[in-house]
Amino acid sequence: MKSARSFLTSLSTLVLLSLVLGLLAGAAAQRWGLPGGHVTADFIQALGQLWLNALRMTIIPLVFSLLVTGIASIADAARTGRLALKAVAWFGGLIGLATIYAVAAAYGLHALWPIDPEGARLLLAIKPEGAEGLGAGAPFSEFLKTIAPANPIRAAAEDAILGMVVFAVFFGFAASGLPDRLRTPLITFFEAVGETMIVIVRWVLSVAPLGVFALSIGVGLTAGASAAGVLLHYVALISLACIGIGLIFYPLAVVFGRVGLARFARAAAPAQVVAFSTQSSLASLPVMVERAVDELGVKRATAGLVLPLAVAVFRITSPVANLGVAIYCAHLFGIEPSAGQLFAAMLTAVLISIGTVGLPGQASFFASIAPICIAMGVPLELLPLLLAVEVVPDIFRTLGNVTADLAVVRIVQGGEAKAD
Repeated sequence: MKSARSFLTSLSTLVLLSLVLGLLAGAAAQRWGLPGGHVTADFIQALGQLWLNALRMTIIPLVFSLLVTGIASIADAARTGRLALKAVAWFGGLIGLATIYAVAAAYGLHALWPIDPEGARLLLAIKPEGAEGLGAGAPFSEFLKTIAPANPIRAAAEDAILGMVVFAVFFGFAASGLPDRLRTPLITFFEAVGETMIVIVRWVLSVAPLGVFALSIGVGLTAGASAAGVLLHYVALISLACIGIGLIFYPLAVVFGRVGLARFARAAAPAQVVAFSTQSSLASLPVMVERAVDELGVKRATAGLVLPLAVAVFRITSPVANLGVAIYCAHLFGIEPSAGQLFAAMLTAVLISIGTVGLPGQASFFASIAPICIAMGVPLELLPLLLAVEVVPDIFRTLGNVTADLAVVRIVQGGEAKAD
């Protein structure tokens, strides 16, 4: 009874219900009319836009502070020893591989199963404000200019997200090399900024059901029932992309971890069950350590170091799902990103995946995906609606992360036998 009550009162469930009710109310208003006509519609749309803007205002300070503290923590971890450095190196290489896979999977899935043109056409009637950043069709030379901003403060003010992200990474690495008396208060300051932004995000998300309801009414007015079909299509494509990256780690574990396929599958299954039921890599950590030691032959000391580090800084599905969302929105809005925009989005996705580890799901969704959309010149207006259905893709995000964590701990261990 208690679990059912917590399910019904959870934010994710309330947001999903608000989305459904808003779409139904909008579709009904489309058919039978809305009291007050355009005046009421404009008022509801303004309320939804106000809520979205409240989320937008936290993106720059939140992402910058998270990147600085995240980079500093990775640098600290790499200095703890050869094993940690080896693990961090594997994390970086695999995240790069996942980013390339993300773009290939997103475009491949759209080619095989395209968005319904009528649903996309109706959703385009939302008339988004547009996104800042690299313009559509900008040449690769323009992208190169944005990597190092001449004025980081101006870059942040103008939503030149890639330049701001790159500056934050350099800032984090530089800060990690300072003497302790300087580094500690500086990192503590940015930790405080990040936590403050998260508090604001939680305040805004506490009224997410109202914000999503207002935005979804506008969508229902223009798209009607077609919106539901597009959202279901979105859920399916993002989930398939996350499933795909998880499956890739089975042969990676076999080849680089030198473990049998059946043995790895048996080891991963219990942790995957916990991941599916909790949608939390952290909650799956005790089972992962147990299975890595007992089933995969990983030394307890190795599992005790690498797996917590992987949960802390390594989320293989982050660039896969986040790029998938941005590319999906680009397809919806009929945007064809240039090579420079796409490369900017990939680089942003890699760097953002470092900083947003450990954020609550709803906060992570905006902090992770909004910068990528901005880098691609994709409007953010649909993100609240996609947040409402994120509960399903999030299951497959966690499954992929847990599978990758177990594979990488075996890979870092190598073919060494378990110590008695």
